[in-house]
Amino acid sequence: MTYDHSLPNARIRLVEATIRVLATSGPSEVKARSVSSEAGLSTMGVYTYFGGVSELLQAVSDEGFSRLTAVFECVPVTDDPIVDLCTMVLACRDLAHINPHLYDLMFGLSIDGRYSSSRGTPAPASSGYSAERNSTYSVLLKACTRLADAKCVDKVDPALIALQLWSAAHGFIMLELAGFFAGINDPASEILVATCTNIVVGLGATRE
Repeated sequence: MTYDHSLPNARIRLVEATIRVLATSGPSEVKARSVSSEAGLSTMGVYTYFGGVSELLQAVSDEGFSRLTAVFECVPVTDDPIVDLCTMVLACRDLAHINPHLYDLMFGLSIDGRYSSSRGTPAPASSGYSAERNSTYSVLLKACTRLADAKCVDKVDPALIALQLWSAAHGFIMLELAGFFAGINDPASEILVATCTNIVVGLGATRE
């Protein structure tokens, strides 16, 4: 079989193929050969377009954040910024459940042999993050700024609100994916939304 490495969408095909392999087989099967085969390219495609598997994984992580940004941007803006933020964290949870291994990769986790991002973990607004990751954070920060501007909470830096909510959502998602909430009837409502609500109430909002 011959392969055409000049295809203009080869990079996209390789990224999407990797996401599919992560979803169906897990990170242990993310190899140059398996991903290239899934994309309909030769093994050299990974090296031609990315330089190696590590660079491909970074591109996959960036695509994951692009998808999360799109999900955040689809959340309707209402007159209740607290509801909007809860809707955003629930949307993040939904995305994580669609492809848990992709979510792991996005946040640089290495659990049970899963891949860990090759990059460091600087603060969300720092230049050390990719543009895609910064875009995701910017959408969350914008929603938290709306919360602060609406005077729903005490005078607090919106960046701190964003980090608190993101930490709560991320911790919940990791525990849920690991099966810690198997005995809870509705963990999203009883734990995730409740935790986010408690955070904003602690910042000065009323429960009404």
